[in-house]
Amino acid sequence: MIKIKLIRIISRMTAIGLLCFGGVAFAEENPVATSSISSRQMINLAGKQRMLSQRMAKDYFYAGKKINKSNALKQLKNSLRDFKTTQILLNRKISNDEIKNLIAFVNMSLDEFVEISGEKYSVDNGTIILDLSESMLEGSEYVVQALTEGKASSEIVDIAGKERMLSQRIAKYYIAYQAGIKDDNTIVQMKETVKEFDTILKRLIANKSNTLEIKKELAKVNRMWNIVYKFYLNIEKGGLPIIVFSTTDDITKKMNKVVGIYVNTLEKK
Repeated sequence: MIKIKLIRIISRMTAIGLLCFGGVAFAEENPVATSSISSRQMINLAGKQRMLSQRMAKDYFYAGKKINKSNALKQLKNSLRDFKTTQILLNRKISNDEIKNLIAFVNMSLDEFVEISGEKYSVDNGTIILDLSESMLEGSEYVVQALTEGKASSEIVDIAGKERMLSQRIAKYYIAYQAGIKDDNTIVQMKETVKEFDTILKRLIANKSNTLEIKKELAKVNRMWNIVYKFYLNIEKGGLPIIVFSTTDDITKKMNKVVGIYVNTLEKK
């Protein structure tokens, strides 16, 4: 299993190297092929892919450990469906070849994720799933950054969208540790993710262009965050997987609403 895992990792690293060679200029042209979907809506869609990459892995670990299994399996099924649908849409709407190559790479990782997630849970499989979720996140992040290149007014959509991803990333690492991925990297990634979420939340709250509705939603997130972030940091002790599942999902839902409001507000200007 370890040998197979190494081969998979090396293969993906080789693939991404080939796909991204010369990719420093991949955002220089307008990647949106049609005007039926605005550039900000595209950024929002691509940004959701970052979140889904983390949510799918989180759901895999919860289901594998038989914790909140029914909800986790239902959410995993829906997330896989949404991720695949959006990948097809992005590939159709984006004309830039370098970005399309990154989308193809993410699809490779997605196919392997589907294959592994259908097998019986094991720490070895869990390690592969964790790695695949990171690959999908990295590829999706490149797509988002390409779409936001040169669009300063859309930066807030990207930043707010990142909070959706970070909330699911917190839950992913929390449950991965409880599911047997008990290495230092899991702990470090969890603590860094909590720190990044807190930093971005403060930045969003301080944004002077926030509407009254955005301020209200961010205040709700902030109140919850101030209570629950300590639970997340206590990853080594564990013992609160249901609370982590529900609170991070609630934060994701609220941040998704905030991103939608940002998009709608900017579209009206």
